[in-house]
Amino acid sequence: MEPLLILTNLPDVASAEKLARALVERGAAACVNVLPACRSVYRWRGNVETADEIPLLIKSTAENYPLVEEIVRAQHPYNVPELIAVPITHGLPVYFDWLATETEKHE
Repeated sequence: MEPLLILTNLPDVASAEKLARALVERGAAACVNVLPACRSVYRWRGNVETADEIPLLIKSTAENYPLVEEIVRAQHPYNVPELIAVPITHGLPVYFDWLATETEKHE
């Protein structure tokens, strides 16, 4: 099992909580943290833009990444959603056991 921390941002709390729940309910993620709003500054179509966004920290596995991506693509309101996966190289073994168990429950 290769644990991942997957990051995305959504435009509002309602869509963030809906996506977080879908990821956990479908077994794509063991846990999703819905963080407080942050300010994003980014380039879009040649312009520098700003937006208040709700970050999600998605705890999953490399094996489940395709399902995470499928769910994010289906539910995310942005044309080009941020979706970044970072390998988790160290952590509490019992947490990794829990992560593996909770993400084995594919639909």
